[in-house]
Amino acid sequence: MQKILLAEDDPNLGELLKDYLELKGKFDVTLAVDGEKAIEEFRKNDFGLCIFDVMMPRKDGFTLGKEVRKINPTIPIIFATAKGMMEDKTQAFELGGDDYITKPFRVEELLLRINALLKRASKDKEEELADKFEIGNYFFDYTSQIITYKGQQQKLSTKEAELLRLLCLKKNDVLTREEALKKIWHDDNYFTGRSMDVFLSKLRKYLKEDASVEIVNVHGRGYKLLVS
Repeated sequence: MQKILLAEDDPNLGELLKDYLELKGKFDVTLAVDGEKAIEEFRKNDFGLCIFDVMMPRKDGFTLGKEVRKINPTIPIIFATAKGMMEDKTQAFELGGDDYITKPFRVEELLLRINALLKRASKDKEEELADKFEIGNYFFDYTSQIITYKGQQQKLSTKEAELLRLLCLKKNDVLTREEALKKIWHDDNYFTGRSMDVFLSKLRKYLKEDASVEIVNVHGRGYKLLVS
């Protein structure tokens, strides 16, 4: 059962959300009535997702989110607030929030958002663990950074291996240029873009022996590893 940390200073709303999520979502929900109690609970337990009200006593939701991010950089966080101003939404995402919901909201909508975030987090975790791929007649071992084709091996550089892995995870689908640049180079400026083009040319060369394998440009979007 997935554990959720809910920080909400309105006791009536907090209990309502807790009961609904436990009944309908089958979650184990820990309710904290302020930010200080929430960070105490977070340090003691292993949660899969957090829902933080922004306007709370003792420690507001944004400060709480920042502290949680230092402990766990990847846990999904939903910020909830009565405010609807754009700067609040911007701050929520800048602090590493994964979603933002404005009060009053329907509990059904919150449940849908929770399920979507948990599904995405599960997929991301699976992708983190994936390190071996079949590409037509090629075998790619990401950990050792080696492509094998009919007994012959090609050693890849770290950047080449990272780029090929992203293409494999998106096999027959589009890997956007922005995603590749930010995940590998942590920047998407002109110079890193040109650098990535060089690595793509090398990967095409390494995979040229199998006619069923091709890395194609998708105009205005990115690249696609096609395996027929």
